[in-house]
Amino acid sequence: MSDRAKIVLKSGKDQSIMRFHPWIFSGAIKKSYGNLLEGNVVDVYDNKDNFLGCGHYQIGSIAVRVLSFTPRTINEDFYRERLATAHDVRQILLANMPETDVYRLVHGEGDNLPGLIIDIYGDTAVVQMHSVGMFTDKEHISNALQNVYGESLKHIYCKSNATLPKKALENETKDMFLLGDKEHGVVQEYGIKYHINWLEGQKTGFFVDQRENRRLVGLYAKNRTVANVFGYTGGFSLFAMKHGAKKVHTIDSSAKAIDLTAENVELNFGKEHNHQGIAADAFDFFANATDTYDLIILDPPAFAKHHNVLSNALQGYKRINQRAFENIGKNGILLTFSCSQAVSPMNFRKSVFAAAANAKRKVRILHQLTQPADHPVNIFHPEGEYLKGLVLHVE
Repeated sequence: MSDRAKIVLKSGKDQSIMRFHPWIFSGAIKKSYGNLLEGNVVDVYDNKDNFLGCGHYQIGSIAVRVLSFTPRTINEDFYRERLATAHDVRQILLANMPETDVYRLVHGEGDNLPGLIIDIYGDTAVVQMHSVGMFTDKEHISNALQNVYGESLKHIYCKSNATLPKKALENETKDMFLLGDKEHGVVQEYGIKYHINWLEGQKTGFFVDQRENRRLVGLYAKNRTVANVFGYTGGFSLFAMKHGAKKVHTIDSSAKAIDLTAENVELNFGKEHNHQGIAADAFDFFANATDTYDLIILDPPAFAKHHNVLSNALQGYKRINQRAFENIGKNGILLTFSCSQAVSPMNFRKSVFAAAANAKRKVRILHQLTQPADHPVNIFHPEGEYLKGLVLHVE
């Protein structure tokens, strides 16, 4: 490890890493020794030459994503240890998730592998790198995955082109199979089946993080008319249908998403069903809606990916929730979400409060929701808690 570049932090800038926070910001660096190349493993020291950790170096605000707080060689053995630990945790969870073969194996900092996401779809792993260092180590990661899963893992797809800094790797970031070649498949979540295309689908192919919240819809769906807004491929709609909803509408601005929803509906319920897909902008849909609904789900894309657009995002959440309050019937149930890391649970709640006040509806909170256990939050890295949601009763 002596050939690694060395980073020395400014006096007083070591407190965060000493509390095991896995990010070193560029402004904390006093000086460096050796050749700093993006993606390489570097060692981090305090101003008194005490070792603090090692991790992937990258150009930008977050200069180092810490992989270990003790001296380590970052190789295939390292990844095998971390992936085996993550796998053991998921096996505990899967024991309580019958008829489910889709889940997140690695959730970045939550699994002590910052910059790495791995989702499992049956016999396929979809790997997404958010740092050059993880992409550089893709062969180590692929080999470690095969070691942990054995012959049950048939395919590994690296889907990182959209998540990596382009300037660092130029043309090397194309998506690729690291094992096998299957492009799509059918998975199930609590017995509900989905067509998944990891090559073309959003994220790694599916929004795995809403699994438990989709299941929760089943508690409230019976005999209700349902609007699943920003419905993507219909996950919430399918659970509502399974649990006795009277009528279900899935609304998404993407006609392709509505087509995929229709395929998933037919896969689970055949050609005779009580579902209708509507390709429309969410605000336009509410403005032109002639029906009121007993159950509305709002699961929009991130309105704020950065803090500098936070104010506009909060206004967006207020506006869309106000439209929902205005279109929901008496004793209705609203499930509303934000997946914006920059939006705190309290700020989100305040936006929904303002929406309810503007719509002049009386509202009580039944559940406060977050991401599921296979998306763990490192207690030393609270930034990993990004999904927040509310289940509301509307008088």
